[in-house]
Amino acid sequence: MNRKLMLALASMAIGASQAQNPIVQTCFSTDPAPMVAGDRLYVFTGHDEEKADFFWMNEWRCFSTSDMVNWTDHGAPLSQCDFAWADDRAWAPQCIGREQVNEKGEKVMKYYLYIPVHSRLSGGMAIGVGVADRPEGPYKDALGKPLYEDGKWDHIDPTVFIDDDDQAYIYWGNPKLYSAKLNRDMISFASEVKCDTDVKRYTEGPWIFKQRQATKEELKAMKAAKIKPKDAAWGKYFMVYAGGGIPECIAYSESDSPQGPWKYVGEVMPQDNNTKSFTNHSGTVVFKGHNYFFYHTGTLPGGGGFGRSVAVEEFKWNVDGRFPTIKMSEGVEPIGTLNPFKRVEAETIAFSKGLHTEWNKKKGDVFVCDVHNGDWLKVRNVSLADAGNRSSAKITVRAASALQGGRIEVRLDSVKGKVISTIDIKPTGGWEEWETFSAPVDVNAAAQAAGDKGILDNVYFVFRGLKGCKLFNFDWWKVD
Repeated sequence: MNRKLMLALASMAIGASQAQNPIVQTCFSTDPAPMVAGDRLYVFTGHDEEKADFFWMNEWRCFSTSDMVNWTDHGAPLSQCDFAWADDRAWAPQCIGREQVNEKGEKVMKYYLYIPVHSRLSGGMAIGVGVADRPEGPYKDALGKPLYEDGKWDHIDPTVFIDDDDQAYIYWGNPKLYSAKLNRDMISFASEVKCDTDVKRYTEGPWIFKQRQATKEELKAMKAAKIKPKDAAWGKYFMVYAGGGIPECIAYSESDSPQGPWKYVGEVMPQDNNTKSFTNHSGTVVFKGHNYFFYHTGTLPGGGGFGRSVAVEEFKWNVDGRFPTIKMSEGVEPIGTLNPFKRVEAETIAFSKGLHTEWNKKKGDVFVCDVHNGDWLKVRNVSLADAGNRSSAKITVRAASALQGGRIEVRLDSVKGKVISTIDIKPTGGWEEWETFSAPVDVNAAAQAAGDKGILDNVYFVFRGLKGCKLFNFDWWKVD
């Protein structure tokens, strides 16, 4: 093997170990809609079925993170079959929280999940809304009927924005942009529906937000760049959307009003970004002081235009308050740590190979499934800060197996890295007959790898057992 080929393979291996995009590998995820609630960032997505030749989508998924690299799968908090009046096409969603007053006069948070779905009532696409008490759901149909429909196919990709004056707005549509004011209840209109047909390059997937005001430092930077405040975008309304034909780019327009008129600015993510998906859909959010841009790609193995997966990039605003050009990368850096001394759900994953997740809706339980020999998952930025002066430790996992079981190798740095624990998983009598299994942890090896910073960069759970058959399901793990 020549030296150039060896270097190329080494580079590929390093890239795979650090890859963070797409953020979910256990299923196809589409049309990301980020939302911050408390100290977590939630992303609501659609779900492309495997081996699809069209947009086969029947449910909406939810994932969350506190550190931007380890993502917890919350299953499907809502599906099209939860709407008695719907029968197909669970397409791009968005969720938003709002404080309401309940029957007792108490202030409570409610979460509203706006969705497009095919209506059996009108035969067209319609906008519905689910409601829940928690971001991760479960959600239920808030109205028992569509929020909006008229028999046309325009009504897809709803997005909701609450302005500084507490007025809520809803937007949707392909190829036209529709918008309306929402009442405080978030499930009825406070105005007539407005239809815009002249938004430059608009196709679908609107995302609306208000740009913040510039800081003192940013105002100084503008002055140094000889940019006048009237020519900047600080404080303006932004609408980001998929546009420009097929394949879609992500473009945006700006306005001095939440319902336009909209002035075209340019592309955020160009058409030549090599996402391997002819559609795109984006959402922008600020989380713990960082700006994040979510979109989807077809880069997951087996993916493509009908098998899309959510990715994320961090960015900084241009000096005038407008977007930079954003292109696809391997992902973002962690902004927090994972504590292994508290229960960690197995479906909290930084990256994985060969795995899927399932959930028991009745019990509200999500777990890793389809575990076969050689499959693996990893978590990142694992902190040993709570380890104290331990001379010994053990790791406990909860698993279930209807067959012969298998084992879990806990490794450092890579799938072939140092083994610090091996947990034997015995038969439990069923795929949801859960039992706990424990094994000692090589404390010295872990401490040496963590070094002075006390953080393990990558911890791998590598699954072993008989080849070809399903080994076990994996629910959670914890170090004691």
